[in-house]
Parts: sequence; structure tokens; C-alpha cells
Amino acid sequence: MLSISSVSRCSAPSFFLSQKPTASRLLTVHSSSTREPNSNQNPGQRINYSGVKLEESVDSKSGKSRLDSWISSRISGISRARVQSSIKSGLVSVNGKVIDKVSHNVKAGDKVNCVISELQPLRAEPENIPLDIVYEDENVLVVNKPAHMVVHPAPGNATGTLVNGILHHCSLPTVSSQEVLSGAEDVSDDDDEGLCSSSYAASVRPGIVHRLDKGTSGLLVVAKDEHSHAHLSEQFKLHTIKRVYVSLTCGVPAPMAGRIDVPIGRDVSNRIRMAAIVEPNRGQARHAASRYKVIEILAGGGSALVEWRLETGRTHQIRAHAKYIGIPLLGDEVYGGTQNMALSLLRSRTQPSCHRQLSLSLSGLERPCLHALALGFTHPCTGKEIHFSCPPPPDFTEILSQLREMGTEKV
Repeated sequence: MLSISSVSRCSAPSFFLSQKPTASRLLTVHSSSTREPNSNQNPGQRINYSGVKLEESVDSKSGKSRLDSWISSRISGISRARVQSSIKSGLVSVNGKVIDKVSHNVKAGDKVNCVISELQPLRAEPENIPLDIVYEDENVLVVNKPAHMVVHPAPGNATGTLVNGILHHCSLPTVSSQEVLSGAEDVSDDDDEGLCSSSYAASVRPGIVHRLDKGTSGLLVVAKDEHSHAHLSEQFKLHTIKRVYVSLTCGVPAPMAGRIDVPIGRDVSNRIRMAAIVEPNRGQARHAASRYKVIEILAGGGSALVEWRLETGRTHQIRAHAKYIGIPLLGDEVYGGTQNMALSLLRSRTQPSCHRQLSLSLSGLERPCLHALALGFTHPCTGKEIHFSCPPPPDFTEILSQLREMGTEKV
């Protein structure tokens, strides 16, 4: 159910009140299960897809689809991460040509040949990856994660992750899982409140107590010792961590402030995403609550700058709840915020002279416009409340600036 509740009237971060984005950082500091899911699978049973072959033509009903998504839909029970690993390994061809780009688009009539790659053990190796460290002491590390960086190793993303960079930065030893992993999903059954419960979490997610999606930028806290890890994990379970996100949406929500209290579970029609589930018999859906408010109406109502505050930490929570209330995030192809949808909303509300630049900007948008703006928690050792904020990166601010030029109304 969507309920309207009283919303805090504290002012939005000053970054957003400025009509001209600034390049300087606004930083404030105050005192699993390892088997692949399958609906016909018995608990504890593992299905090995190694060597499975797919030879099939894309039918007319599929329309234009991403290669990894299309293959995932044709092999029941396989994870998209496993498919992506196969594509990157050169084991997939389209019309006789090897394709190693997971986002390659296939269309009706294309002939796809795929062989699923062998399982590989995951190792988290230290890598000299530049990290944007917002705060660090002996116990915790707060990082400003860039968009497109994966938080922890998974099949298809074994290197170049935040964990790899943290291992190097903190001079920690190499860690590896004790088993050959069968492929952690893009859409994991773990969320922020159950992230550290498995041996997999302890092995290839050292220090990680919560996650941001690959496409989401912004603040994330990392524990540097066992005590801090347990303490921060408990704060997430008790929902006492303060998290504020900002997004650009397709359209403007009505009402412009409210609370979404709708469970979230795996989308039965598309297993690579989650969904807000309102049916009484909701299966594995879990309680999820998000508060939102519009900060600014953009481009005559074609878009909005929206602030989100999470009461729970479900996988893809903001993205699923935004889709549920009819305002998918700009650039979120998985949850409906497609380029075509955005253009249809914006073109009818803006001058024709803006349309070409608008189309170019949206076509270059490669991730959902979602940024973890602020983070606050109780320090696990000092007991003090500490808070951090960091503005969105250039890809977010550039599209925000363009939308403002087409019309802006502060709320």
C-alpha cells in the first residue's frame, strides 16, 4: 500500500538548490546460498549448467533484447551472471560471429549459438584500483563508489570490484571461496539485512555489510575488523542506518511525497529483476518500505529530482518501488525507464529545438540515475553518530543540468 505521511521539512542538500552543478565535493562529517536458484530444485541440490548448448533463432515476439537477457530467458534456471561469463569467454555467437559484449542487442531472426562456460572458483585478489575514500579510521572505511563498479566478486565480474580495491588499500591477504561457486545472481536473494550470513559472504565479500547496485554511485561503508563488521551488520538489521538517495525519474510521482509500503520479491515473469508484490499470496516477497519526496520538477513535468529514504534494505528496492508508483528511474532499462519512455514524456513538454540534444544525452545514459547521497551510522567503536554526504558524479549532474534548462520548479 502507498501511504502519504508527514515528510521532514529539512532543506535539501545545497548542491541541488544550485542551478549550476559544481565540480567540488560537498563532504560533511559529523561528531548465501551458493547454488543456482531453480523452481524445480530440491533444497541443497545444485544444477551444473557447464557445457549446456543453445542453438536458437530469436522469434518475432522477443523484439529487440539484450543478448544476456535473451539467453537467460531461454535456459530455465540459469543466472544472468553465468550467461555473461559465457559471453565474455567468447562462447556465444550471433549469426556466426562471436560476440563478447553482454549488452549486444539481438533482434527477430538472429541466430544465436551459445555454450555455457565451466564453473570457476572465485578468488578475491588485491588490485591497485583507485578508490575515492571519503573517510577512514582504524575500524571503518567510507567509499564513494563510482557507477559501473561491482561491489564484490561474482561470476562474470571476478576482478575490478570494490572488494579487490579494498584488499589492496588495506593490505589484506587474498581470500577465496571454499567451493566452486555456481553463480551469484545480478538479483541476489541476499539483501542488506542478510548479506553476511553465508560462508560465501565471508570469503569473497570481506568487510562488506551492504551493497549498491553496479549502476548506482555513492556512499558505502566497509568494516575493517570483525567487531565493526558485526556491529554495522546489526545496525542494518535494526534499520538504524541512515541512508538518503537521489534519483532522476521518468515523470513526476503523485502525490509528490509519501511512503511506499509494498513487499518486494523476485519478479516471476522476469527473474533478473525484483518486483513490488501486492498479492496476498506473495511467496518469498519480503517487507519493504521507502519514503520519497520530490525536490524539483524538471522539464515541465517530464522528469523529477526525487529524494529517497530507506526503512529497509531489499535488493533493487528503490528501482522496484519507483516502477511500482509509475516513475521508473531515468536510464533504468531493466525497470522500465527506457530511452523511448523518457523521450515520449519529455518531447511533449519541451521545445522541438531541445529534442535532438535530449535524444543524444539519453542515448549516452548507461545506468539508472540513482546516487547514494548521504550515509549515517553509529561508529562501532566510539559509539558516536557520524554522517557523510557526497554529490552525484558528472553523468548525473550533466543530465540534471540539461533538464533544468528545459524547465525547473522547486517543491
